[in-house]
Amino acid sequence: MSRILIACLAGFFGLLAYLAVVLWAGDHVQQWHWALQVPFYLAAGFAWVFPVRSLMFWAARRPR
Repeated sequence: MSRILIACLAGFFGLLAYLAVVLWAGDHVQQWHWALQVPFYLAAGFAWVFPVRSLMFWAARRPR
C-alpha cells in the first residue's frame, strides 16, 4: 500500500475521531462563559493542523 493512500486513510479517520471528540467536548463547553469558550474553540480549531502537517510531510517523503 502506498504512503499516500495510508496517509489519506489515517487522515480521514483521524480527523473524524478528532471531530467527534471536539463535538462531544463542545456540548460541555456551551455551558461556560463566552470568555472561556473562545480559547477552547481557538485551540480546537488549530490543534488538528499539526498532526495533519506531519502526516502530509510523511506521505510526501520519497522512499529510500
